[in-house]
Amino acid sequence: PGGVMAYELPDALLTKPLPVATPTSHPFWSGLNPRRVRIQRCGACDAWVFYPRVRCPACLSDRLTWHDVSGRGRLHTWSVARRATAPMFAPDVPQWLAVVELDEGGHLSTTLVDTEGVDLHADMPGEPVFDTVADGVTLLRYRPVGG
Repeated sequence: PGGVMAYELPDALLTKPLPVATPTSHPFWSGLNPRRVRIQRCGACDAWVFYPRVRCPACLSDRLTWHDVSGRGRLHTWSVARRATAPMFAPDVPQWLAVVELDEGGHLSTTLVDTEGVDLHADMPGEPVFDTVADGVTLLRYRPVGG
């Protein structure tokens, strides 16, 4: 009476989800395995586009092509999740969630690594970290530079 019942979570709740590439996003995800960051550029207005889409958000053209970019960017915003956002992320706490603005343009959601002892600040430079999490699946994370 009054105690907490312990139970085990099913394996499905402890397995981290993996990205599922769509025909539109496949060039981005497949580029990460050989450690390349690829984003779209509009052939009509020259805007850089990220997240992957079928039309340019600036001019609505469908003339989007994929280009390798440096992957470098600047920290736009971040938050620290001190409690797991879901059971499978418990080993990652604290989890540094961030939005990085790529040098070429566009923003991407990511997680930060190697943050211990770093004084993060807006507009801080960041570099890509390619994290192979499963056979053929690489995630794009970011490491702050110069903190």
